[in-house]
Amino acid sequence: MPNKVRIDKWLWSVRIFKSRSIATDACKSGKVKIGDVNVKPSYLVTREELVQVRKEGFNLLFKVVDLIEKRVSATLAQPCYENLTPEDELNKYKDWFVGKGNPEIRERGTGRPTKRERREIDRFKEK
Repeated sequence: MPNKVRIDKWLWSVRIFKSRSIATDACKSGKVKIGDVNVKPSYLVTREELVQVRKEGFNLLFKVVDLIEKRVSATLAQPCYENLTPEDELNKYKDWFVGKGNPEIRERGTGRPTKRERREIDRFKEK
């Protein structure tokens, strides 16, 4: 087990971000902080550090429990961090996520919608 890991690599490996390049971009744009200080993607994170992440308008807070360099399944990644996000921020996330349903399903064999059908669908969704 390593003693230090790059922050972008750790955020990607514990599945906070979908790809390492997204994690790197988040660090570069100041969305990842440790101790109220913006960190670069090359920052070496250690155990017991608190990582603040601003993702999709939500402020998330994680405590580094274990360091991993390789991306693993969600069940193996879960014990590597502790989610310390405040309850009100979690409720804000849940409220945002509720109502996001599955994509629409067209009948089999009907093909893609025409330009006219697409406009009708868009008008219907706006209401």
